[in-house]
Amino acid sequence: MPHDDSSSNPSPKARSETRRPSFFWLLAAIALPPLSVAVRYRFHHRERMPQSGAFVLAPNHYSEIDPLIIGAAVWKLGRAPRFLAKASLFKNPVLGWLLRTSGQIPVERAGSKSHAALRAAEQLVEKGRMVVVYPEGSLTRDPELWPMRGKSGAVRIALERGIPIIPAAHWGTQHLMPRYGKKIHPFPRKTIDVIVGEPVDLSAYRGKPLDQRSLLAATDLLMSAIAELLSEVRGEPAPAERWDPTAHGQKETGRIED
Repeated sequence: MPHDDSSSNPSPKARSETRRPSFFWLLAAIALPPLSVAVRYRFHHRERMPQSGAFVLAPNHYSEIDPLIIGAAVWKLGRAPRFLAKASLFKNPVLGWLLRTSGQIPVERAGSKSHAALRAAEQLVEKGRMVVVYPEGSLTRDPELWPMRGKSGAVRIALERGIPIIPAAHWGTQHLMPRYGKKIHPFPRKTIDVIVGEPVDLSAYRGKPLDQRSLLAATDLLMSAIAELLSEVRGEPAPAERWDPTAHGQKETGRIED
């Protein structure tokens, strides 16, 4: 059953990571009060969020404000959120300082620096921290906001480091900020469902060479799990096939017209 914890707190044990003094305290003090005015969280299967150890959290992505929504949700569930974030965000002096100070990881879209982001993420997991990786890589192109075809970065980190990868999904953010929207619509207060899944079973791929075929197959398992979670909170079946931007003549990145 879903649990609305807009006014409740995790147990002391569950909040062990968030209780430790860190720069996240300042970020939470800045972000959570105004966010709570606009958003009421409704969590599903919150007990599935590991309270210790390293893992990859892989959510769906369909709004520019998703990282804030997921970051706050992760904090409410007892963990300090760290992301792979677009490198362009780090160019803003103030935002860039906030991102670097809180341990966020810049990701180049392509080129030699893109691999360095995976190495940086691995350093986080070696310290027992969780990292949020959007496997779609950008906002979904699916016109109905279902997860589209995924990329292999999330499963690669999980497989190379031997850590769990946990799918997650959220729904309702589009009412707060539509896909490609530039304005936030805080009123009336929006209910956002956040559901946490069981770790994806990647045992068939662990300890084996990570060739492109294996990575694509493992990524497909992950995207199926995310779509199933989203289907649960949306109350409708997910499409039989995931949206492939290339098949629809769309670019992988950048704005598209709805």
